[in-house]
Amino acid sequence: MNEEKIISAIRALSIAQISRAKSGHPGIALGAAPILYTLYSKHMNIDVTDDKWINKDRFIMSAGHGSALLYSTLYMSGFDISIKDLKEFRQIDSKTPGHPEYGITKGVDSSTGPLGQGIATGVGMAASRKYLSEKFNGLLDYKVYVLCGEGDLMEGVSYEACSLAGNLKLDNLIVLYDANKVTLDGDAKKSFDEDILRRFEAMGWHTDVVLDGENHMLIDMAISKAKRIVDKPSFIEIKTTIGKGSILEGTNKVHGSVLTKEDIRQLKNKLNIDTDLFKNITTLRREMANFIRIRVSHDKKKWQTKYNAYINSCDEETKRFLSSLSEDKRYDVTKLFKEVIFDDDELRNINGKVMNIIADNYPSFLGGSADVSSSTKTYLNNFSDFKPGNYGGKNIFFGVREHAMGAFINGMALSGLRPFCSTFLAFSDYLKPSIRMASLMNIPSTFIFTHDSVMIGEDGPTHQPVEQLAMLRSIPNHYVYRPCDANEIIGSWQTILNNDKPSSIVLSRSKCKNLDETDPLSVKKGAYIIRKEKKKLFGIIIATGSEVQLALDIAEKLSKKSMEIRVVSMPCMRLFEEQSKTYQEEVLPIGYKTFVIERSSKFGWHKYVYNDKYIMGLDEFGYSGKTAVVVKKLKLDDETIYKRIEKLLK
Repeated sequence: MNEEKIISAIRALSIAQISRAKSGHPGIALGAAPILYTLYSKHMNIDVTDDKWINKDRFIMSAGHGSALLYSTLYMSGFDISIKDLKEFRQIDSKTPGHPEYGITKGVDSSTGPLGQGIATGVGMAASRKYLSEKFNGLLDYKVYVLCGEGDLMEGVSYEACSLAGNLKLDNLIVLYDANKVTLDGDAKKSFDEDILRRFEAMGWHTDVVLDGENHMLIDMAISKAKRIVDKPSFIEIKTTIGKGSILEGTNKVHGSVLTKEDIRQLKNKLNIDTDLFKNITTLRREMANFIRIRVSHDKKKWQTKYNAYINSCDEETKRFLSSLSEDKRYDVTKLFKEVIFDDDELRNINGKVMNIIADNYPSFLGGSADVSSSTKTYLNNFSDFKPGNYGGKNIFFGVREHAMGAFINGMALSGLRPFCSTFLAFSDYLKPSIRMASLMNIPSTFIFTHDSVMIGEDGPTHQPVEQLAMLRSIPNHYVYRPCDANEIIGSWQTILNNDKPSSIVLSRSKCKNLDETDPLSVKKGAYIIRKEKKKLFGIIIATGSEVQLALDIAEKLSKKSMEIRVVSMPCMRLFEEQSKTYQEEVLPIGYKTFVIERSSKFGWHKYVYNDKYIMGLDEFGYSGKTAVVVKKLKLDDETIYKRIEKLLK
């Protein structure tokens, strides 16, 4: 195989994309081309015709700005990407967006762009394979590879995740560090001069260094060595030159600026390539793709034989679990609770009981918390802990690492599992980038948040969420559930586990009654009537979570004063807004005074009310003190809310 020419072709295609788009990052494309060539041609266990193959190796371009390099490599490897697709780089609705996007481009295993997220997601992918391998007696043995740069390693999320990877001894994870020592603003030493290898060694990683990033044989040897390492993830520093071959090579000016025509002309001569950068590479593509196909085909046939033998010997539940990794799986959650009776309790406690029953019935359901499972009540009691020597455990101890925790479960969701993670609602801010990435990728990650309002009192404003519910609801494609009792918790999980959407479930620490009026199956509509007016309708109260009981109590009081009130529970605002206009107007008819009770930010509720006075919510932070005193000071105690609604009705 003409390796040098193929590497030149990958470089040429990358620069051609960037030049045509007049936008992109040529520095990494020129500097790291030998790394991606070596990885894909010599090591990636992939079948370009079978994207659903559950034992394929995974690759994450954590340095997502290097997308042109990834697309060129995928094209040369034989994936379903055409020259036309490459020419449409960074154009709307193309298969080659500005940063890699999961579900858009064949061969892209995760969306990346925000630096550090890719590494953290890769850790979750590697952990998933460990879990699945244990469940299926070693049937799955794929590797997870990540390409990162200085920017990834400076972001805190990457070190949270890499610390956890070392603790878990994820030896199927290999991180390749494109060490060009340059960032967008200049020499990396201005802000980043630590000894990276020693830091990773201290975190329990195998480390190696390739002194010449142009030498694909040295890169090949380092990756081969890493694949043989047991009980440690691997980190390989590969010393490269940013913008290799460019007039501006080795400088920050080549990081994110399109090369000039003069630079491209001289680069063509150095690379010994055709004047038209998109032409005369068909033969080279066929050569690289055939090499990969021949290399992989024998191993895949052996694995397929192993798979067939396993399928013929395992039980039906295991077969269903295995098929769910590549096919849609639906869950009838409500049937699990037909004989279960819940006492009035804190919603976090009820949710914990519900989750334990779900976990007992669905092997793909697992997760953990950021060192607060005793408070969020998400520990799965009938299962062991996920750890070295017992990767089949369902309880993951993330430690105090919220940033990494969110990306970690995204990696698990991308691996076909139904993962969850949990912490307090006020700390959802730490998870925001990961929640956004889950929503962008449209993957079924579930984020559980407890301690959901100022009602937690003494913990004070640092722990009392105010704006977090509004923030979560504002994220496109993200479904936020705030159930009011056991029925709505069951209904929330029924809805969550029967779609492939990212979700947050938000739960009170307050004790709540289980209501006769609520219905698990109505949660899928987002909002529904739980108290119908008996006579002439005076007004409507919308409430969520622990405030639903208060809304019912207020409605009963007002009814005795001849003011009939309809109460609407709205566990999921986004689902309600997806219903037909007819249904929406049946629940919330136009022309009536409508109120909202939610002890959280008012932001986002104005579309349902006449003006700000009709929202019983917050525009300020809370206070540290007894709960009753805090809500009184905020004018959100039960009596004050009742009097405000009564006055507005009159």
